[in-house]
Amino acid sequence: MLLSLLLMTATPAPPADEPVRLIFDTDLGNDVDDAMAMGLIHALQSRGKCELLAVTLTKDHELAGPLADAINHFYGRGSIPIGVVRDGVTPEQGKFLGLAAEPDGSGDGLRYPRSLASGSEAPDAVALLRKVLAEQPDGAVVIAQVGFSTNLARLLASGPDDVSPLSGPELVAKKVRLLEVMAGAFAPIGNNARFGEYNVVQDLESARILARDWPTPIIYSGFEIGIAIPYPAASIDNDFGYVDHHPVSEAYQVYEPTPHERPTWDLTSVLHAVEPDRGYFDLSPPGRVIVEEDGHTRFEPDSDGRHRYLIVSPEQVIRIREAFAQLVSQPPDIRNGN
Repeated sequence: MLLSLLLMTATPAPPADEPVRLIFDTDLGNDVDDAMAMGLIHALQSRGKCELLAVTLTKDHELAGPLADAINHFYGRGSIPIGVVRDGVTPEQGKFLGLAAEPDGSGDGLRYPRSLASGSEAPDAVALLRKVLAEQPDGAVVIAQVGFSTNLARLLASGPDDVSPLSGPELVAKKVRLLEVMAGAFAPIGNNARFGEYNVVQDLESARILARDWPTPIIYSGFEIGIAIPYPAASIDNDFGYVDHHPVSEAYQVYEPTPHERPTWDLTSVLHAVEPDRGYFDLSPPGRVIVEEDGHTRFEPDSDGRHRYLIVSPEQVIRIREAFAQLVSQPPDIRNGN
């Protein structure tokens, strides 16, 4: 625990009374933990812990952006901008993106109202990332990337434009203080010591670029973390009944019904991004993550390295599961319209 505290003090942090300025980069539509992570973000924002600046999608389907927009609308924050990937690596619809087009009971509207009709109407993710970053104070932004590295690798490759005279790496170095990434594996998975984690292998070259070239500290949440913390099925069954239809619990049941308990991969990166000092996780020593040609993520300790990865104990798992159940199921804060 002492090592964890020392490492946390070495990680840049905002003033204690300032919400974390958060960008959420997600492959919403491939697995339901992305939708749960959005519910978690909105609960934390309602508690004054963060401000969601933008959602960018690495899922290349026309309903991915609209579903993200619908979730934001459900929580009373429909003005949050959405950016989408072009020519992404997973164009199929998946199991629950159709909820974005589900009609309401009357047949005259949508079950989950939204402003964005199709991903084709949304700005390119990299253009939105550059715009949002340029508008923020220096060193103020935290990015939680829980899908593929496509958008952030393309951000690094971007050049000066009309929103900023800085190149992608210069803009990131100036505006971003921390990147939290759900990717890789830093412990054997079953008997596989060279496990190729999904977010890495689906866009391997971008994952390699990100690990090699991203100029700020990165904290990785490996596959072993989320799989150790399954979301309580009892929460899905019992805690969302304050509305007839809830986008998070409904997406969960469409993806894989209870009593299945889904791993919370993406939620772990969000929780640590917003609440790094609550003792939910421990951290590895500093080092470098190297993404190898087969998708294996290798960690090399280095006192000057910018990378760390999350570690979780059995006692922390119990506490995190309870926190997730409370936060993800938290009703929207309708008192203040947000």
